[in-house]
Amino acid sequence: MIYLTGDTHGSFSRLEAFCSERHTSKEDLLIILGDAGFNFSGGLRDHDKKRFVSALPVTVLCIHGNHEQRPDRIPSYSEAEWRGGTVWREEMYPDILFARDGEIYNLNGKRAAVIGGAYSVDWMYRTYGRSWWPDEQPSPSVREHVEEQLEKQGWQVDYMLTHTCPLRYEPTEVFIPGLDQSTVDKSTEEWLGQIEQKLTYEKWFCGHFHTEKKIDRLEFMYNNYAVLE
Repeated sequence: MIYLTGDTHGSFSRLEAFCSERHTSKEDLLIILGDAGFNFSGGLRDHDKKRFVSALPVTVLCIHGNHEQRPDRIPSYSEAEWRGGTVWREEMYPDILFARDGEIYNLNGKRAAVIGGAYSVDWMYRTYGRSWWPDEQPSPSVREHVEEQLEKQGWQVDYMLTHTCPLRYEPTEVFIPGLDQSTVDKSTEEWLGQIEQKLTYEKWFCGHFHTEKKIDRLEFMYNNYAVLE
């Protein structure tokens, strides 16, 4: 089975409960839609989290969020071929994978395109290079790769798996009270909106906003789970 869930931010007790309830195995795949929290704390704290999740009976695929370092900036990660695309993987933790932005994976015969990243509204309270990284949003080269891959598919996929959402779907009801939205960089959401207008897709899943909501063919995930049929 293939499951999806939202941001975990380094707290994995609910994943343990989910695996126990569903009687999962390493043959099952759980996709975390960004901000998994594996590469945030650094050092032993990150390794402790990875050891815990590696012991669970499930394989995990993480999309890049905005509260974690990109795996291609971490020396212990290397590229690997996986389900028709490329992932980042550590030898010590082969069952915890990180998606490469723009890759299109074969998930049970369905084409799933992946795009990570978003803007952190709390970046000023975090430490540059330790708990906040300036490449949290897709760079121009990442955007070019994404669009090239979608062009190869004729702008048609089955699933879109992203961290944030197209601009028109932003859940304004969960915005932080008092935060001036004019100070928030929404360039990633605007770009995803341009993609969404060109793309033919079956379903779009995203996280980031810590809410659970369905609108049109898009679903926001947080503590809930979905199954990819």
